[in-house]
Amino acid sequence: MNLTLSEEQEMLRKMARDFLVKECPRKLVRDMEEDEKGYSPELWRKMAELGWMGLVLPEQYGGGSGSFLDLAILLEEMGRACLPGPFFSTVLLGALTLTEAGTEEQKKKYLPQVASGKAILTVALTEPSAIWTADGVSLKAARKGDGYVLSGTKLFVPDANVADWIICVARTATGKKPEDGVTLFLVDSRSPGIKCNALKTIASDRQCEVVFENVLVPAASIVGRVDQGWEVVERLLKRSAVGKCLEMVGGAQQVLEMTVQYAKDRVQFDRPIGSFQAVQHHCANMVTDVDGSRLISYQAAWMLSEGLPCSKEIAMAKAWVSESYRRVVVLGHQVHGGIGFTKDHDMQLYFRRAKAAELAYGDAEFHRELVANEIGI
Repeated sequence: MNLTLSEEQEMLRKMARDFLVKECPRKLVRDMEEDEKGYSPELWRKMAELGWMGLVLPEQYGGGSGSFLDLAILLEEMGRACLPGPFFSTVLLGALTLTEAGTEEQKKKYLPQVASGKAILTVALTEPSAIWTADGVSLKAARKGDGYVLSGTKLFVPDANVADWIICVARTATGKKPEDGVTLFLVDSRSPGIKCNALKTIASDRQCEVVFENVLVPAASIVGRVDQGWEVVERLLKRSAVGKCLEMVGGAQQVLEMTVQYAKDRVQFDRPIGSFQAVQHHCANMVTDVDGSRLISYQAAWMLSEGLPCSKEIAMAKAWVSESYRRVVVLGHQVHGGIGFTKDHDMQLYFRRAKAAELAYGDAEFHRELVANEIGI
């Protein structure tokens, strides 16, 4: 295993960091928390012009045919910048799912729109049960003529308020196992019968309740195979868990750098507080967590990029990083003291995102169970 980045990947990292420092200042992050859309169309357009939306999409659909490891670099920098907007939803959740399981007609129609920044996608998976397993899928898709009628409620659908298309995970049949009878549908978000309600979240991101009331969709909207969609969802969840780990690594790195700089600059008792052993140990624990999180996350990303079996490694990464990011932010707050808890300080931006990311795509407890299953206990 070689986790050293290539020259092109190092250039991508530098370009992404420079771009986000300039185009995504903390003022924009704060403004987008209050904005109805939750993202800047102008910034979205510039990202599309850089080829970020199509980075990992096949070249024949307007993409750059990059690897998942290339995407991992972008995601870390986005987490570092607290980038607002539907990039994760559109690319990781939507476009990569279509690339893997969509029909040729679906790919030709939608992927070029994603690559050019003209289409926003998302996936509606979780429901009021708020669990990430197949037995949490109860939204019904009943056959009607040449199509299906979707009825039910999805919760915590990211960026559904601005999505053009929603990949809805529905139940088309009841089988012996919960995984049987799950089907994915690509649904126009403007279809009659769809209601989208924004939810108030700790991270001030755009999570939505999406209600489907007898929404008619054609059979051509099916993504993958009827009744066998859970295999696609499982791979989607693995990609998303790794992607969220990488965002958390970027955020944790920024918190570490902010804290170390503060420890050097803040003078108390006629000396920088970084000269005190307790503060030094806090920072040492932080850098240990950050570097450990980066290594375990990039190992999972590399294995995923290479097409290697990595269910255990992904679950290990999400279980570890979910808690390590929280530890890093808590220690950062302790070093900063009272100022770190003020609304005007950047620390609270990362604290709130750390808590939201900890729960996304399964918390640490959920993934420890997966690790235990992988090792046979």
